[in-house]
Amino acid sequence: MVSGRLVPVIGCRCGIAPPSLLLAVAERGDAAARDAALRTLLTSAALRSRRATLSVTLRRFGLSPADVAFLPAQAPAAGPDNTVYDVAGGDEAALPGRRVRGTTDPPSGDPAVDEAFDGAASTAAFYREVFGRDSIDGRGLDLVSSVHFGQRYDNAFWNGDQMVYGDGGGGVFVAGGLTRSPDVIAHELTHGVTQFSAGLAYRGQSGALNESFSDVFGALVTQRARGQDARAASWLIGEGILEPSLGRALRSMIAPGTAYAGDDQPADMDAYVDLPADDDPRNDDGGVHVNSGIPNRAFAEAARTLGGRAWETVGPVWYEVLTGGRLRPTADFAACAALTVTVAGERYGEGSAQQDAVRGGWEAVKVRLPADPR
Repeated sequence: MVSGRLVPVIGCRCGIAPPSLLLAVAERGDAAARDAALRTLLTSAALRSRRATLSVTLRRFGLSPADVAFLPAQAPAAGPDNTVYDVAGGDEAALPGRRVRGTTDPPSGDPAVDEAFDGAASTAAFYREVFGRDSIDGRGLDLVSSVHFGQRYDNAFWNGDQMVYGDGGGGVFVAGGLTRSPDVIAHELTHGVTQFSAGLAYRGQSGALNESFSDVFGALVTQRARGQDARAASWLIGEGILEPSLGRALRSMIAPGTAYAGDDQPADMDAYVDLPADDDPRNDDGGVHVNSGIPNRAFAEAARTLGGRAWETVGPVWYEVLTGGRLRPTADFAACAALTVTVAGERYGEGSAQQDAVRGGWEAVKVRLPADPR
């Protein structure tokens, strides 16, 4: 129980590091890096198993996570809070850990605590100020983060109720890097937004869309904080937090497949990677991190075509598609593309520059759209 409620996950196996990258480090790194990567993979597998059990139980009774809330003996203060805990190297059983900083507390002096706090606050402010959304669930969900998870744990993830950050330093991320990147924090918290809205199934193309929406809004949080024009932005996710020998970032939205050595993201449907959605980490739940580069590039191309502030141009289109109730949990790329074009027309007008840019973004990545009625 965290912050007065217990909210189980509904099947998202979300972590910022793609399994292929962890596997590469496990296979090619030195003994220490191999052990850290394997521990991260095994811990992630255990977390997935527990979440899958919760997911099956919820589906059996026709419930969503928002329906499962247990009030403590003393109700928490009204309104969303932002609290960071220290797990001190513990595992999932130790969550959330020791409370270190809350909404009204001063900085703690622990960089991981203060970066997690600031990242959660800036993400919530983005959704509130740009889209009028009240926290991650739209209903004032408390923001809870736990840092120093595991031993050299090379990942960060949204577990359905809160954010969890490893310290890195295991051969994939530089030590402390996972809380240092605002787009990584916003990416993971956006998995929560998806959980409470479209509920995109975390496998195949719907899972790749789940990952892509997180990258989109992760990039927009960073661009807004920096006041960046869409044409000047780098469109990199996790820039500067990988071990330098690996590369410059986790993903490039504008040039998928170029972010790090061994980056396997395709840039369009001609190179789409068809993988089975099984429990083998090599298959990435059917390529959710791999193929997310395709819708990522579609968004970035549309935003760059229009220029200006992407959170004010194509951002609202993607937000409406994600949260407006029309995107099915099992949607594929074509269904999402068609809906973005429709929403762009509704928002800006049929045949508008914005709608043409959205259509052009999907055409650039060779996702087939319905015939243009004009």
